[in-house]
Amino acid sequence: MLRCFSCGGNRLKDVRDIEDDDMPIRSSDSSENGSRKSSLSGKVKESSSQKGNMARSFTFRELSTATRNFKETNLIGEGGFGRVFKGHLDSGQASDAFPTSISFIVAIKQLNRDGFQGNQEFIVEVLMLSLLHHPNLVNLIGYCSSGDQRLLVYEYMRMGSLEGHLFDIEPDKEPLDWSTGIKIAFGAAQGLEYLHCKANPPVIYRDLKSANILLDENFYPKLSDFGLAKLGPVGDNTHVSTRVVGTFGYCAPEYAMSGKLTLKSDIYSFGVVLLELITGRKAIVLSRKAGEQNLVVWSRPFLKDPKNFIRLADPMLQGRFHVRTLCHAVAITAMCLQESANFRPFIGDIVVALEYLASQSNKKSSRGVPRCPPSPSPSPSPSKHSSGSFSRDRDFGSFSSI
Repeated sequence: MLRCFSCGGNRLKDVRDIEDDDMPIRSSDSSENGSRKSSLSGKVKESSSQKGNMARSFTFRELSTATRNFKETNLIGEGGFGRVFKGHLDSGQASDAFPTSISFIVAIKQLNRDGFQGNQEFIVEVLMLSLLHHPNLVNLIGYCSSGDQRLLVYEYMRMGSLEGHLFDIEPDKEPLDWSTGIKIAFGAAQGLEYLHCKANPPVIYRDLKSANILLDENFYPKLSDFGLAKLGPVGDNTHVSTRVVGTFGYCAPEYAMSGKLTLKSDIYSFGVVLLELITGRKAIVLSRKAGEQNLVVWSRPFLKDPKNFIRLADPMLQGRFHVRTLCHAVAITAMCLQESANFRPFIGDIVVALEYLASQSNKKSSRGVPRCPPSPSPSPSPSKHSSGSFSRDRDFGSFSSI
């Protein structure tokens, strides 16, 4: 039975009212759909008023002013559901949790108005983040549902996403060191453990990827974007049947093939993120040659033989890691990426393992990290692309047939 041991936590009964994959929420001028929109917006406001420290409702004018009318220079991110702007909320515009004398920076996500998926994501995210609170989950400060506008206001995460520190790194920026990478993985795992084991019923994140792990100025990680989150199985149920959504390259194979979603689906996605951290390679790169486009497929031969674990190390680390901790991290990754969901570990076990690795990485860092021995296929020093970003590429062609 795929479930965590029962833990205390917030009851998410309110989400069941709208968490229906077949719910036809669309942008329309019809009175019927307009009525549905008003009803759903009411659910958000009703849920948000049930507890203290809940998300505040902003007017569109307030958020437009905060972003200087959504000026392009304030654009800090863009995804499948909309664009994210850096905004400045003046004194008095914050929630009661903030002193009125303070002005602060926020991140404002403006959802796409085309199609129904963005509207459903908006509702689910407001409800989820109003009911779920953990240091490794991003804080939702407020939202706007004026007319056909759907905006979400989050705490501002200064260092952006984990993805931005792993790939296409600019020449003036340092790549993540090994110790920081392990700490980020540990923190992300703690956030996932809260969703799986502390929330009641458990929550399946369903969109775990490096782009959704945000970092503050101290590289403390927080999971974000909960619009695709789904309530997990309860009682004797082993899975939830749902439409297949998520990001190509991160979805568990059994979920992608059958639509059967379990907590172990998130574990597979977490394994892909670990693999990205270890290798410095994206989950999917279609520009690579056949056999190397999908990171998991390419890594399978290495994951099967501990003697090849070292070959997965990101060349931009330049050997600045302890071989044993790297091998342990690869072993954890291999377990998360088991094709059979039943063989993947529970998130609680992953948290314990990563906590140990993080403590070991700290010890090694404090007294100097030994360089790893030469790999059977030595990698060159980091060079620069013609585009001006660092390169992690090396000749893995000889490994692809191992």
